[in-house]
Amino acid sequence: MTDSAARRRTPAPPREDVLAATMAMIAERGLEKLTLAALGRQVGMSSGHLAYHFGTKDELLLRTLEWSEGRLGAERGRLLTGGGDPRARLDAYVDLYVPDGHRDPHWSLWLEVWNRSQNADEDARVRQSAIEGAWHRDLVALLAEGISRGAFRPVDPDRFATRLRALLDGFSLQIVIGLRGTVREQVVDHVREFLDESLARTV
Repeated sequence: MTDSAARRRTPAPPREDVLAATMAMIAERGLEKLTLAALGRQVGMSSGHLAYHFGTKDELLLRTLEWSEGRLGAERGRLLTGGGDPRARLDAYVDLYVPDGHRDPHWSLWLEVWNRSQNADEDARVRQSAIEGAWHRDLVALLAEGISRGAFRPVDPDRFATRLRALLDGFSLQIVIGLRGTVREQVVDHVREFLDESLARTV
């Protein structure tokens, strides 16, 4: 039996398996090596079969990002709703947000989707906004809780969250592109110092 015939007779893997394989390929080989043909060989599907299920590479990348964000969102939910000191949970949020290092696969994927969004349709833009919105809402809720419990000084949670995420995005971009002299541990220290200065209650 030829490889093409085998692929025709073999059931397609579950969609989540394809998305997981996409993320694994990005982690192992980088985005530049990710093609529908290479992914098809990895999951036992033809590039045409992948195109039938996902349409375009842009759609495959966005769905993979949504899948990865779903997993991160579940982890973020466990961190933020576990009770305890709001500041400790805020530090955990920062730690989860900031990339692990140069070419972090999740952040590399996010930057690629972000870059392609210049030509994205309205549906893709709405879906990207939903990802951003989830991070923002969770941060606003955590800040509001910390303020209500007296752990943070009174600030506007929405405005503060917008500024904090802009700071995190700027630092994270420097980490993931490998900007010389940008080290994850130093970035986290910078952010925590900013939080100390901005949220500490005055006596």
